[in-house]
Amino acid sequence: MTQMKPIRIIDIVKAVKAIDYSSPNRFAEITSVVFDSREATSDSLFVPLKGETDGHDYIQSAIANGATAALWSRPEAEAPPDIAIILVDDTLTALQDLAKYYLGEINPKVVAITGSNGKTTTKDMTAAVLEAKFKVHKTKGNFNNEIGLPFTILQMPEETEILVLEMGMSDHGEISFLSKLATPDVAAITIIGESHLEYLGSRRNIAKAKLEILDGLKPDGLFIYPIDEPLIREEMPIDGNYHKRTFGIDHTATVFAYGIESGKNATSFKVSLDDGEILEIPVLGEYNVQNALIALTIADYFGLSMLEVKGYLEHFELTENRSQWLEGINGSQLLNDAYNASPTSMTAVLEAYAKLPREGRKFVLLGDIRELGEKSAELHASLSASLEPEDFDAVYLYGDEIAPLYQALESKFPTNQLHYFTGDKAPLIEELKATLDHNDQILIKSSFGTDLLSVVKALREQ
Repeated sequence: MTQMKPIRIIDIVKAVKAIDYSSPNRFAEITSVVFDSREATSDSLFVPLKGETDGHDYIQSAIANGATAALWSRPEAEAPPDIAIILVDDTLTALQDLAKYYLGEINPKVVAITGSNGKTTTKDMTAAVLEAKFKVHKTKGNFNNEIGLPFTILQMPEETEILVLEMGMSDHGEISFLSKLATPDVAAITIIGESHLEYLGSRRNIAKAKLEILDGLKPDGLFIYPIDEPLIREEMPIDGNYHKRTFGIDHTATVFAYGIESGKNATSFKVSLDDGEILEIPVLGEYNVQNALIALTIADYFGLSMLEVKGYLEHFELTENRSQWLEGINGSQLLNDAYNASPTSMTAVLEAYAKLPREGRKFVLLGDIRELGEKSAELHASLSASLEPEDFDAVYLYGDEIAPLYQALESKFPTNQLHYFTGDKAPLIEELKATLDHNDQILIKSSFGTDLLSVVKALREQ
C-alpha cells in the first residue's frame, strides 16, 4: 500500500469537524487510511462505511490488525475502548473532508478525466506521459466515485507533483461534487456516449452531467473536449473563466492526429503538436488514438515535448480488461474488452477489430449493454450496421437485452454464423471451447454486469 504523508490525529479531528474524540495520544500519526478492516495496519485510520454491510461491525478486525484510530458515527457508548475513536455525524462525509484537507497539504496539480467511454484508458495514458518529468499518482482501477476518489487522494505519496483522477457518474450532481472536492487544474471529457441513458434520458442530459467537471475547475484552468461533439459546445457555460483546447481527427481541432495506422497490438499516428514525430500506443483502434490525444494535450500543457513522452506512451500500463489480448484455449487469441460497454464504444471496437488482418478465423461475442433505458432495443439493434458476414466468421450474442440485435442480424447472417444464448453461460462456453482453434481470434465485449468476464476466464489458456 502507498504510504501517505503522516497526519496527526489532532489534525484529522479538525479536518473532519469531529463531534468529539478519544485518544491517549492526540499527536499519534496516521500513515494510511483504509475502509477494509483486513487492510488495516499499525498507524492506519479505519473508516467504517455503510453499504451492503456496515463497516462499524468490523471494528474488532481493524483493531486486531493494528489500526491506530477509527472514524465512528454510531453512539459513543458503542465505541470500543482500545482504539482512538473520532466521532463524526457521517463517516463518508468525514472521509471526503479528510481527503480535501490532505489534498491541500500535498497541493499537487490535479488532472480530472471523465467521459462515457475511455476515461480509464485516458487516465492510464495521461499518468504515463506525465511520468516523463513528474511524480504522478493516479486513480487505481475504477476508484472514481464519491468513495473511491477520496481514497485515491488519501493514498497519494507526499512527493506527488501531479494527481490524475478519473471521475465516474450515473446521475446529475455526482461529477459536480467530485470536481469541487478535487478542484482540478485540468479537466477533460473523452466522449459523450449513451451510458446511463436509463437514468439521464438523453445524450444532452449526459453532456450536461459530464460538464459538471467544470464546477470545480480552478480559475484560469484548462478544459479539453472532443471537437466533434456539438452537445458540449452547446451546453458549455458561457461565462467560464478557463482556457479551452479541442482534440480529434478533424484538422480544425486544437490538437489533431493524422497518419493513423492500426494493427493488432499497436496503433501509430502523428500529432499536430510537433513536426511529424511518429507516436505509438500499444492498443488497437482510432478510438484509442482519441484517448491518447487528451494525454498528449495535457503533457503539452505541462511543458513536455512529444519526443520526451513518446517512450512512455508506447509502454503505458493499461488497466485490466480494456482492449486486452490474452492467450486462449487451443492456441486461440482473446480480445478482452468485457469490462464496460456502450453502443458507441462497441461500434468503435467492432470497426477496429474488423480491419485487423486475419490470422485464423475471426469471431465476435457481444453481451448486453446495460443502463440504456427505453432506448435499449433500438440501440442494441443499431449495432447490426457494424457486423457484416464478410468480416466475421461467426457472431455470438449473450443476454436478454441484446435480443433485438439478434433479430436485426437474422436477415444478414447465415444460420450457422449467428448464435444466441441467454441464462446459464455453460452452453455458450462449451460451444466456444469446441469451436476455437489455433490462431482464431475472438472479440469479447459487454457491460460489466453481463459478466462475460467469466466467459473470458473459462476460455483462457490455463
